[in-house]
Amino acid sequence: MDVYEAVTSRRAVRGFTDRHVPREVLERVLSAAAWAPSASNLQPWHAYVLTGGPLAELKKLAGERVAAGDPWDEPEYEQYPPALKSPYRERRSAFGEQRYGALGIPREDLEARQRAASANWDCFGAPAALFCYIDRDMGPAQWSDVGMYLQTVMLLLRAEGLHTCAQMAWAKYRKTVAEVLSPPDELILFCGMSIGFEDVTVGYTRTGRAPLDETVTFVEG
Repeated sequence: MDVYEAVTSRRAVRGFTDRHVPREVLERVLSAAAWAPSASNLQPWHAYVLTGGPLAELKKLAGERVAAGDPWDEPEYEQYPPALKSPYRERRSAFGEQRYGALGIPREDLEARQRAASANWDCFGAPAALFCYIDRDMGPAQWSDVGMYLQTVMLLLRAEGLHTCAQMAWAKYRKTVAEVLSPPDELILFCGMSIGFEDVTVGYTRTGRAPLDETVTFVEG
């Protein structure tokens, strides 16, 4: 699989089989992903990989919170600006319509939307998951570095025939994740990432992208 195919075939998969993901594949991917760029080579990412019993325990604990209707943990970072302006507001709205429309869930059925969202905390059935932390002393540039690292991980996993779903939703249950991982206090959970082989029986609608002239300006001589 070349780089272009990895980029264009990567998407947020929300249905995985229980097929085992070999440890050697994960090690190969994460060893290569360490070459992702970062300003002054700070490498500000801290990744934890869960499989087997530890991941099952996390899913169980998270599922108990979902079932009990526990409130989300207080946020440690702002996922979206409080007043999302155009065109970002429209793009987010279009995503929601496509995502829940594919599941047959109307906009006004908030309960059904919450049930669908709760699959996040089962990792959509994936047998492996990565949890990415960043030191709370880091600034916006280092958060950008973490994003480049995560994209590198996802593209390398595609090259291995695997799929992923990056999930900031896990930050809402960060205390539950910490129960299993026991990260140092100086780290903030940025996101989780479900990893596995796609369950092709799960239907999906792929979200589109803005046309090039909306996001790119060529300045030529």
